[in-house]
Amino acid sequence: MAEIIQTDGVWAFDQDALRLTPGRDGNASVLRRTLGELVVPLGALAGISFERGRRRGRLRLRLRDGADPLLHATGGRLAEPHDPYRLTVESERHGVAEYFTDEVREALLLARVPSTPVREYLLPGPPLPLSVSAGDGTASFDGARVRLEWNWKTEAAKAAAGPRTLALADILGVEWRPSAGLERGCLRFRVAGAPAGERATYDPNAVELWGFRRDPLTALLAAAVQARLPHPSAAAVAPETGREPETARRPETAPDPETAPAPKASQRRERARRPETAREPKTSQGPETARRPEAAPEPEAVREPEAAGADHDVLLRRLRRLGELRREGVLTDEEFATAKQAVLRRM
Repeated sequence: MAEIIQTDGVWAFDQDALRLTPGRDGNASVLRRTLGELVVPLGALAGISFERGRRRGRLRLRLRDGADPLLHATGGRLAEPHDPYRLTVESERHGVAEYFTDEVREALLLARVPSTPVREYLLPGPPLPLSVSAGDGTASFDGARVRLEWNWKTEAAKAAAGPRTLALADILGVEWRPSAGLERGCLRFRVAGAPAGERATYDPNAVELWGFRRDPLTALLAAAVQARLPHPSAAAVAPETGREPETARRPETAPDPETAPAPKASQRRERARRPETAREPKTSQGPETARRPEAAPEPEAVREPEAAGADHDVLLRRLRRLGELRREGVLTDEEFATAKQAVLRRM
């Protein structure tokens, strides 16, 4: 298990998932504290990076498109302090951050997790019920309906219609846009028959955002609704097939290997323990030679990558063998790092 503890939060990785816990100090974003601990399955990740800085660095996670309803609902508009997939790292912990990055990357490589978009949400969205007061009203969601209530700052014509209740089945989509400078933002629910392009000030299906401290929490409500709407990939497939989104999204045969969850760490360890003869075709050697376990190679030999033309499986086995040799003490950390980089370059 790899873990990095910072004032900004704690990230832990157990080979199957990352647990992202926000910091508890007053500097932590109200959105991240309200969202709480996030569990990100390995199969939802597209990559990880660490950016060094003179005083502080940053760990960043990149998720596969369509995996997280929060990222989909906000459309990349979340300001950095509110981004749950970013961690500020103090300079004295840069080495730990680099080790953490290597561990996650190696797990992604061994599990063969693709970076392609997914066809269903792999994160559940914020917990319910949820209610947020911001801008000119209060938005609430209980999983079945959205309720919009207005305050004294609401435009008169909009407030005159009274509170608004929208059934989840009537909502076609969610729009979330933060305020920027003098431009106001909004949380808008798109429903059939509503006029397009209407300003949030007058739209009875929208809450206007003015840049107040609690405005980012409306992104959580947008994500909670988005998580319960049909996945965007279903909306893209349905017009082409002529089927309902749910039908178009349901595979009729074997599941798509790219969207299937990554194998558990226990499964990967079991595969690594299998004898080589169970994973490779038989050769011309006799049965006694085929059953003989592979002797630990000399460190100098381990540092050489596979010969040109070696297939992907051979390189993956070499990575696993390198890890075993490091744990057994045959290779030093420096020798392991050099040999691993040589193999990764070949992949």
